[in-house]
Order: sequence, then C-alpha cells, then structure tokens
Amino acid sequence: MAMTMSGEVQLAASREVVWEKLNDPAVLKSCIPGCEELETTEEGGFRATAKIKVGPVSARFKGKVTLSDLDPPNGYKISGEGEGGVAGFAKGGATVALTEKDGGTLLTYNVEAQIGGKLAQLGQRLINGSAKKIADEFFNNFAKAVQG
Repeated sequence: MAMTMSGEVQLAASREVVWEKLNDPAVLKSCIPGCEELETTEEGGFRATAKIKVGPVSARFKGKVTLSDLDPPNGYKISGEGEGGVAGFAKGGATVALTEKDGGTLLTYNVEAQIGGKLAQLGQRLINGSAKKIADEFFNNFAKAVQG
C-alpha cells in the first residue's frame, strides 16, 4: 500500500537552529513518538527502534535512515526502511525544506511511503489517520525542542 502526506509547520527559530536540531539524534529521539533508540551510523544516517501502534496492531520497528541531498541550512531528503516482524514493513522517504518566514523558519515536508504485511490490511483511512497523528505529534514535539 502506498501513502503520501505533506504539510508545513512554522517554527520560531532561525534556519540554522532548525537545521542543527533536525540533525541532532538526541533531539530527534525525544521528538519521534515511540522512539526507543536512535543512534548515528558511520554513513551519516541513523539506526532506530520505535514502538508504534496503528489501530489494533502494535509493533516494534527496527530500521535505518539515510540522509541525502544535504543542502544546509535549506533542507535534505530523508529515506528509511523498517521491519516490524509480523506487523509488516515500512519504507519511504521525505523531502524537507526550510525557508525563512515571518522572523522564523517554515519547515515544509513531502512524504512518500509503502507499507506491507498486517499493517497494510488495516485500510487506507486508518493508516493515513495514524500517520497524520504521528507526524503532528512529532512536529509539535519538534517545535517545542526548537524553541527551547
């Protein structure tokens, strides 16, 4: 099952500060819902473990994340894939862009993902609703982290 999602969030900080926080494993770990582990890899990406619940399916996903097209402090592309055992798998990527706006930074994101296994059987509406909820929670947490 394929899924797309996009959005934007206004942050009360400079692009440089937002960029720094977007690349800080400690900040990201504290912002990602259900994140249990997040560590930097030698390739400049991250290795992560997160416990996620989507409808009746709860799973611990282990995966890796790669950053590419780095353009500090304007944005990057983030790609990842994770395995959740019997719950299935998820893989995809997002383009993140940072622009100066209203004395702060506007963060814009476009996500494309594929999921399979039990998760894919839950239905598009439930998956999209859960994905939006997780994204909203991440960006609310991230906005707080950026603003100190």
